[in-house]
Amino acid sequence: MSMRTLQCSLVIAVIALLATPALAADAAAGKATFDTLCATCHGTSGKGDGPTAAALNPPARNFTDKVWQAKVTDDHIKKVITQGGAANGLSPMMPPFGHLKGAELDNLVAYIRSFGK
Repeated sequence: MSMRTLQCSLVIAVIALLATPALAADAAAGKATFDTLCATCHGTSGKGDGPTAAALNPPARNFTDKVWQAKVTDDHIKKVITQGGAANGLSPMMPPFGHLKGAELDNLVAYIRSFGK
């Protein structure tokens, strides 16, 4: 293989790699985690109106709030989920779910984001 052929092959490989979209998080897969861990407080519709919400002070986050959705980052949502509310200056009633990682955490964040659409 000539040097020129090798260079062309590398350029094509890099272009193909850059053109391939990153694997998107799966909001539908995140729903199962949400229903298990989050819906009790945040409600199945994400409005912060779950069965235990009335006892919470401050109230559970309303994920349908478009202003909140626009200003918060995915990284912040992940930190609150994994570290809990108190560790992030939020409600101590929000427990940490440090066992969530990788795709499971990404999918949960995608599902939370789907409430703002």
